[in-house]
Amino acid sequence: MAKKIRVAIADDHAVLRESLALLLEAQNGFEVCGSAANGSEALEVLSRCRPDVLVLDLLMPEFDGFEVLRTLDRGGHRVATVVLTGSESQTDYLQAVRLGARGLVLKGDSPEKLFTAIRTVANGELAFADDIAQRVLGTMASETRELAASLHRLSDREKQIAFLVARGLKNRDIAAQLNISENTVKRHLQSIFAKTGSRDRLELAVLALTELSQAA
Repeated sequence: MAKKIRVAIADDHAVLRESLALLLEAQNGFEVCGSAANGSEALEVLSRCRPDVLVLDLLMPEFDGFEVLRTLDRGGHRVATVVLTGSESQTDYLQAVRLGARGLVLKGDSPEKLFTAIRTVANGELAFADDIAQRVLGTMASETRELAASLHRLSDREKQIAFLVARGLKNRDIAAQLNISENTVKRHLQSIFAKTGSRDRLELAVLALTELSQAA
C-alpha cells in the first residue's frame, strides 16, 4: 500500500477547516494529521505532526499565513505548502511564493484542484495555474538577473531540463519529451540543484527564466 500524504490545515474558518479535513480523509492517499485556526497554532501543529504538506490560508488573525511562511523560511524548516486563499491580489501571490509557498489554489476552485496541488507539491513539484506562474516567475526573474550565471555550470542536458522546469513541466513530462526515464530526470535535477544552489524547482525556474530573458 502506498504511503499516505500527511496533511496539516491552517485556516481561521472552522467550517472550511473541518469540511476540508473530511474531504481529504475521504480521498485515497491522504491523512490529515492536524489543523490550526491561526498561524501560531499552525507552527505548533507543524512541530508536532511533521506533515508532508501544509494547506495554508494567508489571511488569519493574530499571526497570518505570510508570517508562518516567513518563520519557516528563517528557520530553514520549509514544508511543502499549498496556499488556499480567497485573495485575488497578485502582490499576495508573489509574496507567498517568495516566502516559500510551492502551490496556490483559490477558495473558489474545485476540491479536485486542491487534491492535485497537494499531491504535486508532495512530489517536490510546483502547483500554480499557468497564468499565475508566468506572472510570478516573470517578476522574480527580472529581480534576479545576476544569479543566472550559475546555469553556465550545467551540461547541455541539464540546461534542457532546467528550461523545461521553467516552463512548468513535471518530471514525467520532461522524461517523455527528452525520451529518458523519470528516474534519470530526478538524478539530473539533484545535480542541477547542487551546481546552481537552487533549493527547489521554483528557484531553478527563476534562474532559467532569467537566463532566457538575458538572451532575448
